[in-house]
Amino acid sequence: MTEATPIAEYRRLRREGVLKHDPAQELAAEKLEALHHQLEGYKPDREAGGWRGFFGLSRKSGEEPPQGLYIHGDVGRGKSMLMDLFFDTAPLPRKRRVHFHAFMQEVHAEIFRFRKRPEKDRDGDDPLPPLAKKIAKDAWLLCFDEFQVTDVADAMILGRLFQKLFDRGVVVVATSNRVPDDLYAGGLNRQLFLPFIAMLKERLDVFVLEGEVDYRLARLRGRPVYHHPLGPEAEAKLDQAFHDLTDGTPPEPEELDIQGRKLTLSRVAKGAVRADFEELCARPLGPGDYLAIADRYHSLVLSGIPELGPEKRNEAKRFVTLIDALYEAKVKLVCSAATAPDDIYPKGDGSFEFHRTVSRLMEMQSAEYLELPHKHV
Repeated sequence: MTEATPIAEYRRLRREGVLKHDPAQELAAEKLEALHHQLEGYKPDREAGGWRGFFGLSRKSGEEPPQGLYIHGDVGRGKSMLMDLFFDTAPLPRKRRVHFHAFMQEVHAEIFRFRKRPEKDRDGDDPLPPLAKKIAKDAWLLCFDEFQVTDVADAMILGRLFQKLFDRGVVVVATSNRVPDDLYAGGLNRQLFLPFIAMLKERLDVFVLEGEVDYRLARLRGRPVYHHPLGPEAEAKLDQAFHDLTDGTPPEPEELDIQGRKLTLSRVAKGAVRADFEELCARPLGPGDYLAIADRYHSLVLSGIPELGPEKRNEAKRFVTLIDALYEAKVKLVCSAATAPDDIYPKGDGSFEFHRTVSRLMEMQSAEYLELPHKHV
């Protein structure tokens, strides 16, 4: 029986017709295959003490831990699928695959609990060493999906936390839409984050997954993305679109850090947002919020665009700003509305300014627009 390895599983899916031939994906699978074999029999130093711990060496074997892997590329290229093949076959008894945002939420919760304990019950005054010890005990291999840093609180602790994880021999594999040098771009006090980027590039082999096919967004090809009128049929089509864009991943809340202010989106999965008009346009959001959404996510599935008029001018202005941000970043929009684009704001004060939004809503339904890659803003 053939050993289950990333390349063996990838070729099996090819033979079964689940996957199409993609040289870039196969090359990535081969990189993961090499790491798979390096992990056979690997056991990190649990205590990370002495000179071997200082240099990130395993006390058990006296050898340097395998170098991890950072796979980046545009959305829908198959990064998560390849990560799954690698993780499922990884020959380690202790391993964990987690969305990076969820991991960081856990980290902050652990730090909060540490600081709430009485001093006599703490293991020192710094929460990161005991936290790193706990993480390393539970997982010798950490696989992060959608590695992305937008939160200043995350940025300020990542360097110290990952240094301690690496010192304990934890091997990291990550997928991301961004090259390491673009992580936390434009963030507050980013200069303090740069050593972490350097460490990441030293400890992980950086691999770009190139390719022209966006397999996830290709599922929108040939399908309507603008649905009207509102009702159960339109809502069902939006649910199906979100399911296809996220491979059926259950959505979770996600927080964006926007210049120190938090914006919470209630349903996020695999780089896509599911929201309704009230959530995004009836709240006091501004251009910075919409730019952050457009930068972070490749697709927005938006329900319930009503007919607008002067009585909803504030909502209309926010909707215009949202569409502008999505359009400039080439975010894919799947939406339901009360009426056709031409009739969303048919008359009254503000209708003239809405003409450009109508034009963009029409263009965003085109096959040409849907083929465009997501652009970070």
